[in-house]
Amino acid sequence: MPELTGIRRLLSLSALALLLSGCGATHQVSQGAPAIEQSALKDTQPFTRLDPQRYTPDDWPEALSATVLLPSHSDTLRPAALVVHGGGWRNRGPEDMEGIAEQLAGQGYVTVNIEHRFAPDYRFPAQLHDLQQAMAWIHENAGAWQVDTDRIVGVGFSSGAHLVSLLALAGSEGPLAEPYGGEHARLAAVVAGGLPSDLLKFNDGRLVIDFIGGTRAEQPDAYALASPARQITANAPPFFLFHGSWDQLVPVDHATDFYAALQAQGIPSELYLQRGRGHFASFLLRGSAIEAGIAFLNQQVQPE
Repeated sequence: MPELTGIRRLLSLSALALLLSGCGATHQVSQGAPAIEQSALKDTQPFTRLDPQRYTPDDWPEALSATVLLPSHSDTLRPAALVVHGGGWRNRGPEDMEGIAEQLAGQGYVTVNIEHRFAPDYRFPAQLHDLQQAMAWIHENAGAWQVDTDRIVGVGFSSGAHLVSLLALAGSEGPLAEPYGGEHARLAAVVAGGLPSDLLKFNDGRLVIDFIGGTRAEQPDAYALASPARQITANAPPFFLFHGSWDQLVPVDHATDFYAALQAQGIPSELYLQRGRGHFASFLLRGSAIEAGIAFLNQQVQPE
């Protein structure tokens, strides 16, 4: 069947890319941002995977679930990680982030890997509201899961990176905090890969139009409000960014400009550029980048 042949070809190319990923220098850390020592990574510890659970209230427009990974029992409180998948705000699912969630759980994070609603059926800020509800749910279960609610971090890629970044910058105060945000929605640090940081930089393509509900000319205020780069203040949490230098879907200036804005505000931040990689390759071949990102989180929230 042609479809099966195509799938096999894609898998073969992916496998080849994985083999080639170990050849040559493929990553660099931007000038001015010292590399995070990966010795900050801890020995991997065991964890338990809970069955998917609904995290949204009974009256929410859709029943959304999360998969929770609980590290082995501890006598002390531990950090948590809210994990959000990409997919252009319109598809994909938590399974894409399963490997990253497992790495975080192995480092001692109570990891909450969530679904969210999709555009165009649900438009901005619906997806941010989902994340705010997920944060409220983590707080509600903090006692049972031994979570230190002052040490909840956000991790996402692509549109998931956009959502966790927006949550971190505008989900707890200001116009986007109403009606579901507030103190419970604060993040202690963020790892964002392939981040579309400024929606006004995009041409009027279908993905962003479906997410916002109109073009830039029709909805300029919404585009600005939905752009993490335009929400940076001195109160921003620490950020670790990783991005492919050849990314044409989300050009690399989304990362470099965002990083510069964080630096201008004195926010602890890292920019990890993946040389010669596009948008999808920077996720599929993320190994060293995500390890450096988790090491960055460990330095920020110091898991036990």
